[in-house]
Amino acid sequence: MVFSNPYYFILLTVLIPYIIWYVMRSKKSRATLKMPEASKYKALPKSLRQYLIHVPFLLRIILITLVVCILARPQSKHSWSDTDVEGIDIMLAVDVSTSMLAQDFKPNRVEALREIAQHFIEKRMNDNIGLTFFAGEAYTQCPLTTDHAALMNLYASADTRMAAKGTIDDGTAIGDGIMNALLRLRESKAKSKVIILLTDGVNNAGNISPVTAAEIAKKQKVRIYTIGIGTTGMAPYPLPTGGTVSLPVEIDEATMTKISKETGGQYFRAQRNAELDAIYNDIDKMERTKFNVRQYSKRGELFEPFALAALIVFLLELLMRMVVLRRLP
Repeated sequence: MVFSNPYYFILLTVLIPYIIWYVMRSKKSRATLKMPEASKYKALPKSLRQYLIHVPFLLRIILITLVVCILARPQSKHSWSDTDVEGIDIMLAVDVSTSMLAQDFKPNRVEALREIAQHFIEKRMNDNIGLTFFAGEAYTQCPLTTDHAALMNLYASADTRMAAKGTIDDGTAIGDGIMNALLRLRESKAKSKVIILLTDGVNNAGNISPVTAAEIAKKQKVRIYTIGIGTTGMAPYPLPTGGTVSLPVEIDEATMTKISKETGGQYFRAQRNAELDAIYNDIDKMERTKFNVRQYSKRGELFEPFALAALIVFLLELLMRMVVLRRLP
């Protein structure tokens, strides 16, 4: 614990003259009675009032000290802590192309995946997790981090309609999505490195093919789990002018399966959120590795215990003066 305004402790020097004044005042105000002989009164027991006569003064000293401590602003220290935890490094590569606005998932595939990702991240407390978005091109939304609250904030604040608005090129560049995720895993020291690729279509854009990207991932010992998002047959798709139109669901399951087998992963077809539980269970069985997490702790205000103690002391002093040691006129 540290004090933000330690110069307030100078006020404690006022207690010295206050104590001297109290001692001198007590001697002068002590009642006296002249007696020819006082030896027979020495054996008389002291009353409780005599034992407690100086307690209010001591409580007043403690109260002043506590108030000065509050004025000095007690705070917790800035601190760094190093913790060894076990986990794996995971990059989520999420398709945000316009086809992901299809409404076979409620309210649509993009929003449903956000909820799925949050559920997944909450289960992987000790893992380094990052996020890649891709449509016709790929970019990193969040690098690997154990700060999962920040990760979800970045996910929630992202505009996942960028392809629909023309901010990024539309299309499905699966190979580029894998490569972007691989770049983030390149410096990883974890024994287990994973990419979870979520898409609803066929690779039709980008600079590198999905199979080539999978071969590179295999060389880097990165396992890729691929998930095809979408129902079988037709899916409702919203029109800019309002209403919906039914479009066929086309997922290149052959390529997705090949990517997973090439890297030692597995392909899943998700037609509803509950079907993703299988991939959670599979990842949970993977080997974990220890890594160091360095956390920073900000200063926090610690005046509350001092304030509570000051209130209790004040009430005790008031009780002593007004009830226990009350003086009648």
